[in-house]
Amino acid sequence: MPLPDVLLDNPGARFRRLSNSQVERLHQASLEILERTGVCLYLQEALDLLARAGVKPSEGNRVRIPARLVEWALQAAAQRVTLYNRHGEPVMPLERYNTFYGPGSDCPYVLDLRTGERREGQLRDVEEATRVCDALPNIDFLMSFCIAQELDQSTYDRFQMRAMLQNTIKPILFVTTEFGGTIDAVAMAEAVAGGAQALRERPLAALYINVTSSLRHNEEALQKLFFMAERGLPTTYTPVVLRGANGPVTQAGALALANAGELAGLVLAQLKHEGAPVILTGGVNDLMDMHSMVDSYGAPENRVALLELAHRYELPIFGLAGCSDSKLPDEQAAAEAAFSLIVETMGGAQMAHDVGYLEGGRINSVEQIVICDELIGYVKRLLAPVEVNDETLALDVIDAIGPQGDFLAAEHTRRHYKEDWYPKLIDRRPYDAWKAAGGKTLRQRAREKALQLLERHQPEPLAPAVQRRLDEIVAAAV
Repeated sequence: MPLPDVLLDNPGARFRRLSNSQVERLHQASLEILERTGVCLYLQEALDLLARAGVKPSEGNRVRIPARLVEWALQAAAQRVTLYNRHGEPVMPLERYNTFYGPGSDCPYVLDLRTGERREGQLRDVEEATRVCDALPNIDFLMSFCIAQELDQSTYDRFQMRAMLQNTIKPILFVTTEFGGTIDAVAMAEAVAGGAQALRERPLAALYINVTSSLRHNEEALQKLFFMAERGLPTTYTPVVLRGANGPVTQAGALALANAGELAGLVLAQLKHEGAPVILTGGVNDLMDMHSMVDSYGAPENRVALLELAHRYELPIFGLAGCSDSKLPDEQAAAEAAFSLIVETMGGAQMAHDVGYLEGGRINSVEQIVICDELIGYVKRLLAPVEVNDETLALDVIDAIGPQGDFLAAEHTRRHYKEDWYPKLIDRRPYDAWKAAGGKTLRQRAREKALQLLERHQPEPLAPAVQRRLDEIVAAAV
């Protein structure tokens, strides 16, 4: 269904980059890519599912997916995904313009919270970052922060999933290194949720799947997709197009190609299990900076357009915000994070991940996550609807106080002043007061807050029987 030009049922400011006709043309272009160019599938089960739907491969494993099958899948997929916390409470309904925020996963490096130095990530960093995020009011879900480099690289994902389940009650978006890790992660989530049926009915975790490319769908990505679809558990399916590298350098071409790859995954998920919940991005297309040859996370070209195709389909939406190409939580990091948080929220990124990412996803930083938590609070207040009624217009108050009075001691002021947003990290004091308090930078204040949270906040422990089950699953994998 095409997007309305004005979303009257969503109060507050909203932002679109594409017109309805542009969104529709991109959709049709994605359909043409699938039907004309086709995709290569590196799993026989995927080829068999398509064959049963009347689509036979050519050139070995290359299939051309007809538009009719895509349109069927768009209708068949679950239109709403809700993620739950550990207590079984629905806390993340992914629909319309609801936006929820979480960090990213599996960075090779971190900024050490105590020394500020860039170093390889460790399991302790995953544990501490999860504890801090569990305490932050504007972080809604968790990802695994960094790669635990001291562990066996074939099984570290099990340790990271256990660390997240131990240190937060919030929903989790998990990543696995290979298919076996997905099986173990789901088993751990089932143990916490109270069994397979309980997890299916009240999912506290979703799987993030990276795909080789839009035109090449690797075996493990497809195995993971089918495993989750069969169990009715939510997943993303994300082939990333780097503009100018594995896709056209033009935004329109990259969007159409990236979206085509996601639609291919959506079709396969529905063929495996009709109604399977898939969280779309509308096609991730990133700028490959031709000066540095790296994937730029902060580029303005990456923003919002990819969401609008997903909104067109009225399916759950995955987004990306709060990240930066800077190497430190500095002015560049704050600016890029703030811009992306504002426009992605206004664009309706329902599940916005990678909050806190630095150096284009190579470094993760607890300090930057704490800063972004404050920025998210700003964005929420910015986009909140303005109440215009007799009480807020205060015409009687204005008339009673008149030209010679002031409003500081007015009962109306006492009633309403707390409705404004008062930051806890951003400093508004006069210079002398700020200097007397130590003259600390935003990064220094963020570090202090993170260390205070680690000292004071204790996550709710798992039940002993559940903890033993998680330990058994991890032990069996190593």
